[in-house]
Amino acid sequence: MFRFHKTKDVISLFHNAKSPASLRVHTLLKQISANASEPATEDQASDHTPQTNPKRQEFDLEVTEAPPTPDQLKSILEYVGAQKASTIIKGARDEADAMKKLKENSENFQRPITVDWANGRVVAGANESEILKMVQDLPES
Repeated sequence: MFRFHKTKDVISLFHNAKSPASLRVHTLLKQISANASEPATEDQASDHTPQTNPKRQEFDLEVTEAPPTPDQLKSILEYVGAQKASTIIKGARDEADAMKKLKENSENFQRPITVDWANGRVVAGANESEILKMVQDLPES
């Protein structure tokens, strides 16, 4: 029987290579991605449950230092809620203000921002526990 294969989810990191916080997030996401794609074998670890039964399927990690496109920014703001626009764009009051401030100066975009596009989740900043929760705890289907 013919079966369609699901494409991998994409998780984006809007990254600043000069920021220690962003570098930590980048390293964390690379480790999670590697663990999701290469589960441990029986001889590599004593507790195999996280490796052999991962909560998260493989995903593509997209890392960019560019600011988001207007469409990406609109999605990000929808995911976090308009009241939290200032966590994404410095000083933004709402979506329209965020778009304007990003167009004025791309440095208004506060990196690192991690986005799980398939599940509509965003973590602004370098809160590693929030990133782990976002990446590993998938919403109920």
